[in-house]
Amino acid sequence: MGMDRRQRASAALSLSFLSLIFSITAFSSSYWCEGTRKVAKPFCTDQRKGTHCIRFNSSDLNNSNAVQYIWETGDDKFIDRKFHAGIWYSCEEIINGEGEKCRSFISLTPPADRGVLWLSIVAELLYIILLLTGATLMSIEVCYYTTIIDGLKLNAFAAIFTVLAGLFGMVAHMMYTTVFQMTVNLGPEDWRPQMWDYGWSYCLAWGSFACCMAASVTTINRYTKTILEFKRKRKKLERRLKNKRKFPDPGVPEKAWNMYVSSFHNTTEDLVHQLKDIHNPASISMFVDLNNIPEPHREEYC
Repeated sequence: MGMDRRQRASAALSLSFLSLIFSITAFSSSYWCEGTRKVAKPFCTDQRKGTHCIRFNSSDLNNSNAVQYIWETGDDKFIDRKFHAGIWYSCEEIINGEGEKCRSFISLTPPADRGVLWLSIVAELLYIILLLTGATLMSIEVCYYTTIIDGLKLNAFAAIFTVLAGLFGMVAHMMYTTVFQMTVNLGPEDWRPQMWDYGWSYCLAWGSFACCMAASVTTINRYTKTILEFKRKRKKLERRLKNKRKFPDPGVPEKAWNMYVSSFHNTTEDLVHQLKDIHNPASISMFVDLNNIPEPHREEYC
């Protein structure tokens, strides 16, 4: 049972850290959505020539008397400019040049939807903070594990924080999706894309959510299974004590307690020393009575 719990604890911890890495990477990147936008080609000059500019029949652009003919017609006068956008920035490529021109995505969002975008940002931050808290509690449980009761407490709090993180992450991703679609329809004319799709950051964000929920399910399952195993062995202990009462034996308390201790590998030794002095068969009922057990150990027995 101990090895099985360790394996499940390690699996939950790995999923939690993987979710945390994915969420931080997606939150800081600007590839949530990618697409293209049609823009008019610039005029070709002596310094800038190529297929991404409009050519004339003459290179003498300074002569105002010369008649200039434009050979490009229809869609030839336009070019598809690639862009990618995230929570913080939206960047477009520079035609006939190197690099990108970036603008704040918050400034591109319609004023009526900026509040939703800020809520999405706050939810993303809470998602990361709760994930980090849950992963920290899981690390403490795995690395600095002391008793069963302490492990169960850490396990329960880790499950709560991880589930809350998953809820905040789901809400944040859905709100950003809504804001981006509204920006595509109502955003500035010089930014609205003709074609767009979700990028790798968006997939990474939902992958982080999937890992977070998998970690929370694993943690809750480990907590529930430990509680059920604890109750099952306690019932077995009580049933054996009742059977021993019919055939008194001076060594019953010690045998029953040894069976209880062997069911969990990380119980304390103080209570064992206190029960070694009990040799009277009439004192078997004292073993079940919680009033005779010191305060620090009542929680472990229950």
